[in-house]
Amino acid sequence: MKNRIAALFGIQYPIIQAGMVWCSGWRLASAVSNAGGLGIIGAGSMYPEVLLEHIQKCKKATSKPFAVNVPLLYPNVQHVMDIIVEEGVKIVFTSAGNPASWTGFLKERGIVVVHVIANTKFALKAEACGVDAIVAEGFEAGGHNGREETTTLCLMPMIKAAVQIPVIAAGGIGSGSAMLAAFALGAEGVQIGSAFAIAEESSAHPNFKHKIVNSVEGDTKLRMKKLVPVRLLKNEFADAIANAESEGADAEILKHLLGRARAKLGMFEGDMHEGELEIGQVSAMLNDIRPAADILNRIWLEFLIEKNRINTLEFSE
Repeated sequence: MKNRIAALFGIQYPIIQAGMVWCSGWRLASAVSNAGGLGIIGAGSMYPEVLLEHIQKCKKATSKPFAVNVPLLYPNVQHVMDIIVEEGVKIVFTSAGNPASWTGFLKERGIVVVHVIANTKFALKAEACGVDAIVAEGFEAGGHNGREETTTLCLMPMIKAAVQIPVIAAGGIGSGSAMLAAFALGAEGVQIGSAFAIAEESSAHPNFKHKIVNSVEGDTKLRMKKLVPVRLLKNEFADAIANAESEGADAEILKHLLGRARAKLGMFEGDMHEGELEIGQVSAMLNDIRPAADILNRIWLEFLIEKNRINTLEFSE
């Protein structure tokens, strides 16, 4: 059976690198694309002129397809979309907003559109808007998350049953065996964030990468549900948020604690105490910092090995 995601993007492997703020610049995106997956430039942490620079550098670094992720609730969206069109970007992943606002604009210009969702309601809405595929992101995922706290294991089959377009699974996927499990649930591709956040080419600060590698089970929690739900790695900032929430803090108090540029402080500038450290639950399974191509190749090889192992299982009647 032909894989619809690989065919849609023109890539070798149905493995997509997530568009992560402060981690996914042109170096990471081009490295993943050159290795046969789909690299994504994360526009969420970039001013328009910075995004333009990253797109142009990515085009020079790879002849393979790559995408840009655009959080629709961020400012300067019109400027960002104009840059994407002018620079000839062929694939856009939208998130954090209403897909109806920009899907038509992009599709009319021949751009493939994928939207990230966390529940069935928005999956159906995205399909009705005409997107080409959706990313079903489960509760395990890092960064901004769904309020429903539905795990990938539960979300993926519900979304698959609800829509006709291809579904990409995300959240908790950092290995070939997890990829195979997602495919068993109906996924036709996987989006991987945390495992690529610690790649050598990731723009994340080395302090952040090492903290991820040294993390253990239980070190991430979903916080700020009254504001914007986000999965955070434990540190002093996360503890302050947890304490405020336990005392009944409202959205305004949480917004004050968050302040400005907190994610940049932690993930990009390397403050492991007061910075916001967004990462997924799978971080507890990540043990080393390697080139993006090695990460992708190991995931794909493990996927094939586990697929063959499952095929050879025998059961008594």
